[in-house]
Amino acid sequence: MTFYFLKSYKLNYNFFRINLIIKFMLKLNHKFIPMKKVVLLLISTAFILNSCQQTKLDETKSQDHLVMSVLWYQRASEMKAIYYQCFNWAKVRLDQAVEKNTNLKLAVVVDIDETMLDNSPFEGNAIHTGIGYSKETWKNWVNKIDAKALPGAVEFANYAESKNVEVFYISNRSADYFNVTLRNLQKEGFAFADSSHLLLKTHTSSKKERRDLVKENYKIILLIGDNMGDFSEIFEDRSDNYGFNVVEENKDKFGEFFIVLPNPMYGSWENEMFDNKKDLSNQEKYDLRRSKLIRY
Repeated sequence: MTFYFLKSYKLNYNFFRINLIIKFMLKLNHKFIPMKKVVLLLISTAFILNSCQQTKLDETKSQDHLVMSVLWYQRASEMKAIYYQCFNWAKVRLDQAVEKNTNLKLAVVVDIDETMLDNSPFEGNAIHTGIGYSKETWKNWVNKIDAKALPGAVEFANYAESKNVEVFYISNRSADYFNVTLRNLQKEGFAFADSSHLLLKTHTSSKKERRDLVKENYKIILLIGDNMGDFSEIFEDRSDNYGFNVVEENKDKFGEFFIVLPNPMYGSWENEMFDNKKDLSNQEKYDLRRSKLIRY
């Protein structure tokens, strides 16, 4: 009902503007402006007004930029295949590392969201309601403890355990969600889902300090995540060519030490899309996204 009201309101507003122009034209002396030209001018004006309206973001659809990425994540068999592919290769790299480091305590560091657990229903709900991420909407989702394990994730964690390699879950979820996050991991059957293997964000989004804590007692043989910051602090600054140059300089580490999983829905890469500006309106974000597209 709200949608139809808003749509009707916009149409009526446009007709109101056109009506004012018509009245103005009728008051003019037709000797100076022939009626044919008046009609053509009115048609052109109506077209321009309608075009302007189309480029303005409808706030009820402010999250519609997520539709294709969320649908791909939820419905594309390619998504599932990529996750299996990555975790299968992670097992191979784990075995190779175990053979080379027989006398050391070994660890794998993994991210949680969109690496081990699937939060795409949160994004789907954002599209449905037109309300994007906020502390409140995220809190409502996380407290449901209903994120499902991603393809191959549980099997990989359990495989690592069978090889005496410990798994540490380093996530930028707030430490306020420690208990519910732990319960979610346990609910899905992940190995090492305990308080000593879960490191959430406290005062900084950089994961370097938490990785260093793991390094104090273990050799990290593999890092798995969906965001470049999951692997090393060297990827955190993307101001130089969107971070492409740093990736190019470290390309040999991907598949060797870093396993990257797909996440087209969100990530730190968005910061560069928005010129690292905070508190942008939905309209401003909409305009910036469109301005960054490569087209012919």
